[in-house]
Amino acid sequence: MLGSLRVRLPLVFLAGIVLAGVITTAISVRLFQDFARDQALSKLSSEAYGIAQLYSTAVTQSYGNKTRSGKPDDRAAPTLAAKKLERATGDRIYLIGPNIFPGQITGLRSLPQTTIEWHSGKSLSFEFTPPGQRHRFLAVANPIVIDGTTAAAIVVATPKTDIRSRVVSLIGRLAIAGVLGLLVAALLGWYLSRRIVRPVLELSEVVDAVAAGDYTVAVPKNAPGELGHLSDRVGEMAHRLGEVEAMERNFLMSVSHELRTPLTAIRGHVAALLEGVVEDPQARDASLETVEAEAQRLERLVGDILDLAKLDTKRFTVTTEEVDMARLLDQAFERYRDEAQRRAIDYRQEVRDRPVIVSDGDRVLQVVGNLLSNAFHATPDGGRISLALAQQNGTVHVAVEDNGPGIPVAARERLFRPFVSNTGGGTGLGLAIAKELSVALGGRIELESEVGKGSRFELVLPS
Repeated sequence: MLGSLRVRLPLVFLAGIVLAGVITTAISVRLFQDFARDQALSKLSSEAYGIAQLYSTAVTQSYGNKTRSGKPDDRAAPTLAAKKLERATGDRIYLIGPNIFPGQITGLRSLPQTTIEWHSGKSLSFEFTPPGQRHRFLAVANPIVIDGTTAAAIVVATPKTDIRSRVVSLIGRLAIAGVLGLLVAALLGWYLSRRIVRPVLELSEVVDAVAAGDYTVAVPKNAPGELGHLSDRVGEMAHRLGEVEAMERNFLMSVSHELRTPLTAIRGHVAALLEGVVEDPQARDASLETVEAEAQRLERLVGDILDLAKLDTKRFTVTTEEVDMARLLDQAFERYRDEAQRRAIDYRQEVRDRPVIVSDGDRVLQVVGNLLSNAFHATPDGGRISLALAQQNGTVHVAVEDNGPGIPVAARERLFRPFVSNTGGGTGLGLAIAKELSVALGGRIELESEVGKGSRFELVLPS
């Protein structure tokens, strides 16, 4: 159950959200702590400055005035309401240093003079534990300056527990928001996983059917994004596998027919010779010639199959030699002259240039022969076939043109696959071998065709 994609996807989705939530919460809490501390210090600093100025003014007013005789005024110092100041600010107020009102009660809490360096005359922020308290306080000290001299320092402090309480409140709210977010994320993850997993399961069923040999299974359509692309490729794969299986069946039938025909002829003539049925020397020679022709036909068929296997496994080797293309075309043309005469085909040869190239002459002749063989299969009796040679722009062009039925656009790509025959006869290896050989020779085969008017195959080789 846990190994199922429909379960693992939501779990991974939720785990990512939880991890992101934990990291975000930790960062938020830390930032809030820093913000709350900065805000608290700013508030304490403002209060400490104001209260210190208040006491500095009070001291100056009490001891800085003089009588008309020039003697200091010894009247009692005013009493500042320290408790009221604490209630107004919500913080605790302390005094560090000597009593700035000798003989008077200020109402301020006192701190040991060793708590901080209050003599510096600067505002200081610090943490401390007040006498008789268990919790730490955050405090700001501001000097009381009289006539340019630091007489004491006012300390305004607030418990750090106040800041922590704000953080705890924030964490509680974030927890509530996180739980609600997880519920929404769980519903969304469940919905998305169903949308993602459903086409995957359907594709899995399709693949199982294809593996069982059913290539006509319906592939799910309208799958989103990459799943749609995968669905299209699976459908194309099933279609291609079906074509391959059909081609293999056709190939086996074609090869069986191609092998059975010459073997039957050979067995018949050999049996007649062995049994002495054929006694006339001319008839005996004719039988032997037939046996030789059929044996050559078998040899060509087996050679085609071996060549295709070598080309598929990339173990095909090409030799290099100087090849007179005009003489090579003469050889290829002469091979089919008798068949052209027998079938009343208008068979022509046109040599515009006589280039000599460096290539594998036997393989070039094999390609041209395969193109001519294909043309003779496609051309009806009384038709027209031409073989042309030309050179242009650093390439050599050998064109084989016929006036057969032509090739539809949809069938042109399949035509160069193994075991595919456009005429319904032969093994369908000739054009496949010709294409692979042309690539091995550094060239290509181009096709132009019009249905009802014929086709033109052109071998293009580097000169």
